[in-house]
Amino acid sequence: MRLKAFSMLLPLVLLIAAQPASAQSPGRDATRAKLGALLTSTAGRTDANIAFRQSTKQPYNFIGTIDSGLANSDSLEIVISVTPHDTIGFRVYPHYKGNYINLNRLTDANGFMRKLLSYNDDNFLFWGADEESDVFSGYTVTLESGFPSEAIVEVLRSIHNTDKYVGELRHFIDGSAAR
Repeated sequence: MRLKAFSMLLPLVLLIAAQPASAQSPGRDATRAKLGALLTSTAGRTDANIAFRQSTKQPYNFIGTIDSGLANSDSLEIVISVTPHDTIGFRVYPHYKGNYINLNRLTDANGFMRKLLSYNDDNFLFWGADEESDVFSGYTVTLESGFPSEAIVEVLRSIHNTDKYVGELRHFIDGSAAR
């Protein structure tokens, strides 16, 4: 009796197990290709205006830099990653006085981190620090519903705002007054 029940369920189990294969995302390589094309098409936009190149060290990363039109940062280094987890991650590293902003070199680390936490509550981009304690603003886009071109463009348009917050953070970084 058990064998008969099992043999009747086996086709159903195999059918259910096969379903996710057809519902999976198009793959990391396809996402990278779509993202590369989108980044190329937005490079000339006046509201985004960031030229990206594919990283030679990590082929699923695109690197861009903003170094003009900034009031507080020397530049903004942008790393966009196509992750193996069906997301696209944006990390924007402000360069200030020739360096990354690093948690280990702050004059007021406690005040700085409290301010970052409050920014996480009211900024479009979130704030964090990487494994080397370098500070970034970021955003993560999920690919669960397909490739979100409009959302990616909106994030690109918002990256310039990171510079404003660097100005507000200056006195925590080096004790200087905000410009």
